[in-house]
Amino acid sequence: MGLALLALGLVMIVEGLVYALAPSLIEDLLEALRQIPREARRLLGFAVLTGGVFFLWLASVLGALDGL
Repeated sequence: MGLALLALGLVMIVEGLVYALAPSLIEDLLEALRQIPREARRLLGFAVLTGGVFFLWLASVLGALDGL
């Protein structure tokens, strides 16, 4: 449960920083995403998901999650 809360907190910090520091960037990013075909967006999502799982695995192997 601690790991899930840590992950959620980190996501909220990153998202909040983007909205607070560069709100117009979000609008530009959404417009750019609309131009990408749906299948390419799906593959990009799976790639990011795989990267996230890899980083969690790496953190676990390096012992960063031992205290959770």
